[in-house]
Amino acid sequence: MSAVPSRPWLARPAGRPGALGLGVMALVVGLAGLGASAPARAGLFDDDEARRAILELRTRLDQTQEQLRTRQAATDAQLAEQTTLLRRSLLELNTQIEQLRSEMARLRGENEQLAREVAELQRKQRDMAAGVDDRIRRIEPVKVVVDDKEFMADPEEKRQFDEAMAAFRAGRFADAANAFTAFGRRYPGSGYRESSLFWLGNAQYGAKQYKEAIASFRSMLSVAPNHPKAPEALLSVANTHLELKDTRAARAAFNELIKAYPASEAAAVGKERLANLR
Repeated sequence: MSAVPSRPWLARPAGRPGALGLGVMALVVGLAGLGASAPARAGLFDDDEARRAILELRTRLDQTQEQLRTRQAATDAQLAEQTTLLRRSLLELNTQIEQLRSEMARLRGENEQLAREVAELQRKQRDMAAGVDDRIRRIEPVKVVVDDKEFMADPEEKRQFDEAMAAFRAGRFADAANAFTAFGRRYPGSGYRESSLFWLGNAQYGAKQYKEAIASFRSMLSVAPNHPKAPEALLSVANTHLELKDTRAARAAFNELIKAYPASEAAAVGKERLANLR
């Protein structure tokens, strides 16, 4: 007894294979072919992915470079603008500095001019003050004492009398005589009048203007017979007559002196000279 196959659908006749067998064989062949082509397709897929990755990297690199170029261009533009602004600011600052220097120079010049003007004004003020003081001194009377006589005199009056006296003391008798003559004409009522006539007579005597000297001494004696220098004036009259060789007039003057001022030193001198006259 023959054995029965456990899987009857796999059994086939001993002749040609059946339709099911052909199908199975085709499936096996297909799978075998598929298995044979799988590595080639896998390699193809790897190359495409690599290419895509490279392209993506290149694209990203290009984008990054483009971004960098854009940023660099923006940075360069900002730097250029900032440089331009900085140069403009420096130019404006230099202009302002030059303007300040010019202004300082102008102010310095004005200050120097003002200082000169102030100094000039101060000088003029001092001159004016000195002039006012001088005019006040010239106008305001001053107290003087001459030959024991005290009186108030005009400053200019005092100055002219002092100048005449200075000329007499310097031995410039003609100048002194002219000065005292002019003084008497300008100040006829001066407190210096008696002294002025006395010194005028002496100046004229020194200048050998003897007749004029006698007239001046006599004028002084007629104006102020009690003047401290009256005895000297009368002695000078007698001496002047002697210079003129007028002994008789000299003798009369000596006697007048001795009689009018007996206690004076001038009278004592007159007595000696009178005794010596012949």
